[in-house]
Amino acid sequence: MLHGIDVSAFQSSSYETDGLSFAFVKATEGRSYVNPRLTAQTKTARDAGLVVGFYHFLWPGDLTAQAEYFLRHAPDRTGDILAVDWETTGDGTHASNAEKDRFIRKLKALRPHNRVVLYCNRHFWLNHDTTSYAGDGLWIADYVAAGKPRIKAKWRFHQYTSEPHDKDVANFASKAALKEWATP
Repeated sequence: MLHGIDVSAFQSSSYETDGLSFAFVKATEGRSYVNPRLTAQTKTARDAGLVVGFYHFLWPGDLTAQAEYFLRHAPDRTGDILAVDWETTGDGTHASNAEKDRFIRKLKALRPHNRVVLYCNRHFWLNHDTTSYAGDGLWIADYVAAGKPRIKAKWRFHQYTSEPHDKDVANFASKAALKEWATP
């Protein structure tokens, strides 16, 4: 298991990277929000030699515009991972299962040189998902022992805590294996 972190504007731009192999950085949300720390948080990850991923918090509606907005702000670099964050929005709504699937497919079509994964919590995976489509892999949030999410589906990444910040593990034998997988 590899250790990693995911960060957003709630975390410092100079987060701790010792012992980490990867970092996911929030890039965008909907069609109007860009993480103001995106550039600095990305630099922290790259300077530490981490495999880097970017995520977009998905809102319902106008998926093409959201995909294009995300890709305008997420660096275009082979080997970076793109993630779709599918959960309840601030106004209590969420993108439908069909919208989630279309968004992932749109990202894969627009950036064929990047892996695209689905991030969601266990509740969404078990109660809202109807297709099990997660692009190139599932990143599941379930706050239990690292690497032991309570699902039967194959997963690539597991967010296992949010205290004191979001911590993740990746189901790869080595950082080299993660890098190889991240470069389709």
